[in-house]
Order: sequence, then structure tokens, then C-alpha cells
Amino acid sequence: MSETAEPTLIAAREGLAGTLLMNRPKALNALTLEMIRAFAQAIDAWKDDASVKLVVLEGAGGRAFCAGGDVRAVREAAIAGDAASVEAFFSEEYAVNTGIATFPKPWVSLIDGVCMGGGIGVAVHNGPVIVTEHALVAMPETAIALFPDVGTSYVLPRLPGAVGTWLALTGARLTGADSVHAGLATHFVPRESLAALRAALVTEGTDAVARFAATPPEASFAPHREAIDRCFGRDSIAGIIAALDAEGTDWAAAQSKILRRMSPTSLCVSLELLRRGARQDLAGCLATELALTRVVVNVHPDFAEGVRSVLVDKDGAPKWQPAKVEDVDPAAIQAMFGA
Repeated sequence: MSETAEPTLIAAREGLAGTLLMNRPKALNALTLEMIRAFAQAIDAWKDDASVKLVVLEGAGGRAFCAGGDVRAVREAAIAGDAASVEAFFSEEYAVNTGIATFPKPWVSLIDGVCMGGGIGVAVHNGPVIVTEHALVAMPETAIALFPDVGTSYVLPRLPGAVGTWLALTGARLTGADSVHAGLATHFVPRESLAALRAALVTEGTDAVARFAATPPEASFAPHREAIDRCFGRDSIAGIIAALDAEGTDWAAAQSKILRRMSPTSLCVSLELLRRGARQDLAGCLATELALTRVVVNVHPDFAEGVRSVLVDKDGAPKWQPAKVEDVDPAAIQAMFGA
């Protein structure tokens, strides 16, 4: 960042609150290492400051809260063999996730626009988590051959039924209302009320949230809840796809088609990660995720290929290794976890 450029994370004090504005609007506020380090500084400065009663977190630009981590930069480091930079990004990002989870005061996220991946990680480990009708929330990692990280391997298995597994494997995009029903957000506030809520938060604190919260519309996935549990509760990716194919509905066929487009290795890693995450605390989940990044990002070829396909060349034609779920070696998946 040059001396004349605006900071990529703007920290300020307003009334009772410490405020944070993620400020890369052209990049949908995707997290860089610079931003992650600024988050860490704010957490350290405010956690024991008695005058800071809460933190209010927003995204700049009106289009996004935070579209995730800057995985293009991570890919470039991995291709260059710069494992130290990859390690720094993920280890410091996950340390921020821990810092938010253990922050001793409310951490209020105002999600009005795109919130994916790392954006979820800076929101869901504390709260309240506020979404508007313009929120779009997703964990799209399997499309780039990563896996649900930033502590979501702890969060997703604890959502109702098999909803978390469905979200993790398909990258399904949730509306603001959907996010409340799924358990990723705590309150639904219409966009027209968001500025007034923010003003009330910095003067009154989190007691203001209830006054602005509205009843969200029914979840768009409500008609499929039983099918989600039936199919995505299976213990293998092959079993999930077989169950979807047996449903005989357009929705199930669409989910099966989505899974067939994702990295087969990433699907298997993600399912195993969530099953392990259901038995671990947040610290254990983050430690497992960090260990996985060293193999998935630096060693296995699918991550570089997935980011190339989705974000670099944008051709939507990744060449996965292996190409089919049926060809994934279960022992190789276990080996990626050090088992």
C-alpha cells in the first residue's frame, strides 16, 4: 500500500464502538494479508479497552461485505514454491478467526451484499450477525478445490440437520433470509433500516438490534430440507450422489450435477473435514484446517487448477486429478489429514 492510498481496513472509534470497514470495494473486499494483520491489530488494541463496548464490522462499496480471501495471491505464492507466504496467510487469518471468537465483547457484522469464505470467517464466530435482503452468503471452496476453512469446519456441522454439509459441498448461495434459517446469521434487517441500526449500535450498543430486526421470509431451501438431510447425511461423496440420483426430482438432479463439477478430491476432503469437525472444538478445527492447507494448497494440483479455472482464466473447465469421484483413493484422503 502506498502512503497516499486508503487503508484496506479502516479502523475508527465512534461512540461506544470500535468500527472496522473492509475497504477493497473493487475486489469485493477480499481479504489480503495486509487486511488480516490490521484485523489483528484492532483486536489487540480493543479487547482490553474498557471504552470499547462493541465492534461494528462492514464492507465498503455497497456490493459486498467480503468475498473471501485473496486466493489468487495464495495461488501465485504456491506456484512459485513460496510455502512461507502461504503459511503466513492462512496461519494469520485463522489467528484472527480465533481472536474474533474469543473477543470479550459483541462483534457485530453488518452483511449487505456478498459474503463468502473468509468473509464468513470474520463474521460468524461472534455476533450478532446481521443480514439484509441483499446479502448473498456462501462457502464456494469446493469449486476452487479448497475446503471449508476459517473455522467453518466447526460451524457447518452444527447447523440444522445436513444443511452445513450441503452448503459446504455444493457452495449453495443463501439469501439473507436463508442465512438466518440456516443458522449462519442471527438477525434479518431490511437494507432501508441498516444505516439507522448502525447509528443506534454506536450510541446504544447491541440492545438496539432487537428494535430493528424483522421476521425473515421463508427459506428458499425449505421445500428441500428433508431431501437435504436424506442425501447429504450420507458418509461418502459417492453415497451422497447416489442418494441424490435416487430422489428423482429436478432439485436433486441439479445438486448431483453441481457435485460432479467440483474437485473430487476437494469434495472428499471437505466431507471428512466436517465429520471430524463435528467432534472437535473451534481451536481443533482451525488446527486441522491449517495442517490441510499445507497439502491441499502447496502439494495437490487441484487448488492451482481450480483458482485458474474460476478466477484467473475464468473458463469454467478445470482438469481435476483425479477427474471422477469414483477414482479418489480413500487412503490418499486420510493421508492428507496425516492419518
